[in-house]
Amino acid sequence: MGRRETKVRYELDSGGIKELSFEEIKAILRGAEDLISVGGRNLLAKILKGSKDKIVLSHQLENSPVYGFYNDLTLQEILYRIDWVIENHYLNIYYNGRLPVLVYSDKGWEIERETYAEELLHKLKSLLGTGDYSFVKELKDRNRGMILLLVDKIMQTHNKKFIPLLYAWKENEYKKVRSAIQNAINYLSNK
Repeated sequence: MGRRETKVRYELDSGGIKELSFEEIKAILRGAEDLISVGGRNLLAKILKGSKDKIVLSHQLENSPVYGFYNDLTLQEILYRIDWVIENHYLNIYYNGRLPVLVYSDKGWEIERETYAEELLHKLKSLLGTGDYSFVKELKDRNRGMILLLVDKIMQTHNKKFIPLLYAWKENEYKKVRSAIQNAINYLSNK
């Protein structure tokens, strides 16, 4: 008979925080992106603090767009804010083995999906006219809902310069995403 592992316990404490700005909520959710299902509150706090901790650097978490967002706060003050986000159902905690890890709630994912799609749109805009669209290969296997939102955002730009990038992207995608990309190409071609 196998030995039963004891789960690591945690207690949420929002430190009396009554409200966070939408920008703070978005930053916390964005910081959680690289930790979903594998990391917890303390590691997220270190990312948001801008910590040079070995685990942050060894996993290249200093590359997060919100690394150092709360550099003027203590780790405890950051944890209060993370716990507020959890208590208000933007993030959830579940156990991966014996460790409590972060996952998005539906409400949190809706915000993060929008934030991440907007971030990717800016990245793709920066590639326009360069002829180097190799980055689009990294978009495969990302959350389909977020990718379809990104395609919609590209269409909303009405920018025909996206068409060569879309052709390059379409070559490497699954059927449903390819279809959405082709719709975007058709739409932009007629603008």
